Amino acid sequence: MRCWGAEAVTSLVRAALEHGYDPPLQTNLKLQMTILSPLQELSNILQSDIRQRQLECVLQILHNNGDTLLHGWPLMLGVIGAVNNNQGEKLIQTAFQSLQLVVTDFLPIIPCMYLQVCVEVAAKFGLQNQELNISLTAIGLLWNVADFFYQNRQRINTDLDKDMTDAEKKKLGMPAFDALWMCLFMKLGQLCVDERPAVRKSAGQTLFSTISAHGGLLHKETWKRVLWQVLFPLLEKVQKLSSTASNVKDEAATGNILIHHSRDTAEKQWAETRVLTLAGVARTFNSKRKTLQTIAGDFPRAWSLLLEYIEYSALCLNAEVSLAALKSFQEILQINRDPKDKGEGSVMDGLPSMAPPLDEVMNRSEQTKGHEGEGQVSVSSDMDYDPSLWATAWKVWLNIGTNATKPPETTHRSEKVYVPSQPFLTALIQTFPSLFEHIKTRFVGADLQKLCTVLKSALTVPVHGDASPFIIPSYPDVTITPLQEATLQSMEALIQAIHNGPESMQSMYPDIFHQLLTFIEYGVRVPKYGQLDARAFGSVKGPQVDWVTMNFVPFAEKSVELAVDLYRSTAKHPAVVDSQILQHIIKTFRLPLGYKYNCPSPTTWTLVIHSLLTILNVGLSVARKHETAFQSMWPELAHTLEEFLFSKSTSPPTMSVEDFQRDEAIDCKVIQMIRDDILPYAGTMPKDFVKRVMKLLNRGSIHSTTSDNFIDTDSSRKLREEFAKTCFETLLQFSFISQTKSEEGTITRLAVLSLLQRCQDVVRKYVEDEKLSGKCPLPRPRLAEMASVLKAITTLLVSLKKAPPGNVEVSVWKQVIQLYPYLVDCTTSSSPNVCRALKDALHQYRALLIPPISTTLNGTS
Repeated sequence: MRCWGAEAVTSLVRAALEHGYDPPLQTNLKLQMTILSPLQELSNILQSDIRQRQLECVLQILHNNGDTLLHGWPLMLGVIGAVNNNQGEKLIQTAFQSLQLVVTDFLPIIPCMYLQVCVEVAAKFGLQNQELNISLTAIGLLWNVADFFYQNRQRINTDLDKDMTDAEKKKLGMPAFDALWMCLFMKLGQLCVDERPAVRKSAGQTLFSTISAHGGLLHKETWKRVLWQVLFPLLEKVQKLSSTASNVKDEAATGNILIHHSRDTAEKQWAETRVLTLAGVARTFNSKRKTLQTIAGDFPRAWSLLLEYIEYSALCLNAEVSLAALKSFQEILQINRDPKDKGEGSVMDGLPSMAPPLDEVMNRSEQTKGHEGEGQVSVSSDMDYDPSLWATAWKVWLNIGTNATKPPETTHRSEKVYVPSQPFLTALIQTFPSLFEHIKTRFVGADLQKLCTVLKSALTVPVHGDASPFIIPSYPDVTITPLQEATLQSMEALIQAIHNGPESMQSMYPDIFHQLLTFIEYGVRVPKYGQLDARAFGSVKGPQVDWVTMNFVPFAEKSVELAVDLYRSTAKHPAVVDSQILQHIIKTFRLPLGYKYNCPSPTTWTLVIHSLLTILNVGLSVARKHETAFQSMWPELAHTLEEFLFSKSTSPPTMSVEDFQRDEAIDCKVIQMIRDDILPYAGTMPKDFVKRVMKLLNRGSIHSTTSDNFIDTDSSRKLREEFAKTCFETLLQFSFISQTKSEEGTITRLAVLSLLQRCQDVVRKYVEDEKLSGKCPLPRPRLAEMASVLKAITTLLVSLKKAPPGNVEVSVWKQVIQLYPYLVDCTTSSSPNVCRALKDALHQYRALLIPPISTTLNGTS
């Protein structure tokens, strides 16, 4: 009976529509509604066989009478859209065939007032969960509908405006054409939070592409609704559903389908949706910035709210979401890579692209070329001059940096520890230079301190042992990491801004120096990330460890170069002088110089010593002009020179003679710096410092070997012969006695005493070693040193005798006389060179054998 009844109704409806009427049926609205109403009434019957006959009838009517329906479309669309999830898959497929026919063939003839019904029906098929392919195809139909709206916008706009009453327009609160778009956006927004990942992804891409491609058609007030009724509610729903999604793999849901491990739980699938949604909103916000900024009072509020979502997502424990949040942050700050630079690679390359098609691509009818909001726009002047917006962005950046790089509280292996990834940290630091351009006029010392804290924390973050081979380059391909490079770029941006900034900003020079010096220390002392147990990158062998620290050597060396360049240009700046920056530099440099051969890389100490010489070339003249500000610098310098020239770390046994000579040449450069830049100005320097320098020269002028065995021929090859010679010549150069007492300075007296003491030590040791050696001659360097010392004694005695008696202290004469017995002991030497030099020295003692002539005064001596 049901079947016969349904057959009767559908047959009558078809026959009635086929009948010829006068006037035509399409103009008789009442009659058309009367004929189609019984067909619609069948939707209330739940039996599937009745619904099947009804839907088959609809499909036939569309094929035969679709061009004459006119005002019957709401009823027809109502029948098609009466599907629900309780109905069978076959019914839904039949109904969807009718909808596809409507969208592909009949949209141009459907009265514009019924277009919204088409959107609502298509969205219903997207939301049904019986057939996934139908849902995805329905979303494609919505895209086609949007394309139709755009291509026929003028006609639709005119017809809607003509068909609606003033009361209806007022009730809408927006233009009727805009209401059509809002309905489309709202329905796509509902599909963006569907329980099926594929539907969410397709709907999200369609929504944001549609907004980007056609959003320029909307009025300003409509954009306000798009913000607060579509975009932000969507962000909130996705964030809420993502945070409550299950992180357990659901075998029943996936069945036998092979799913990648990055999408095998609901939590991971919602993370992908969250990434797409946030990226889409950020891109929309950026591309339509000019329009959004015209919404009075709403833009700052929307800006702050979007930044809140970005901050919350960036601090999410899901690495994919957190990295995408930074991508979105860069998007709204309009930090975009030049298309020409794509080949260089970026930490963002792995993120899904949400780039919408340009309007030219969408404009298939060639009616117009583009519209407002197209593509990327530059930051508007309103935003450029609104410091509160950028201050909010800076605050969000600091919050992300501070909280994301905070070391974990637990270090137990059993507990899962969250450590931010290197791509995330790199993206965060890469954001700073562009953000800084907008806040530098209000950037103060407190901001710099906070920035430095974030930079230091980010650099100390280790990488997981499994990922370390891909992130940390191995020797000899040791290069700077992207994170370290981004950090240096941030420092360079700061330095450039301070250079060109006002005097108040230049007071931050000391803080910049302290930050760079901290980076330099990392090259020798690897920093720890809280209490996390991490191994140095070079010590990981065998089974992988959980965490590995980064290689800081190239980064520290780049920081050295940056610090040297900065000091050369700011050495005389009052802030640099008053903050004793030179002393801090020397103190920091002392660390790698003292370690010397124990440094992780041999290039570190060689770079640092050359850098120190460069800095001293500039800084010593400044120190002499500002004596009070540099009092504590001199002991630090003396300590550093001592630790470097007489380092406790010995050269490696495998070191070649050529490498040894190269290092010895560096030591000689340091002595030459002492000779040229320190000793000539000794009168303006603290006496204790000068004494330590003379002691250092005295110590260096004595040959030191790597072995105590005086006949060890191998060690004699590594005597610092050239270094000892340079030290000795420097002592000798400053040991001449001036002819007038007024010109005599501290350096001369100290040099004479140091030289005499050094000569006595060398002669005494030579005599002892020659006795022990028997007939075996001493090494050539020892003989050359002895001959050189005897010549120095001869020169010194000649100088002492020429000087006025009052210019030479009694202690000097005593030390000269004490040297005589040791010289006599050398007469047994078998070396011709030593004997010739000894003869000249002993000849000079002839004058000392005559007692001094005393001066008689008033008959008494």
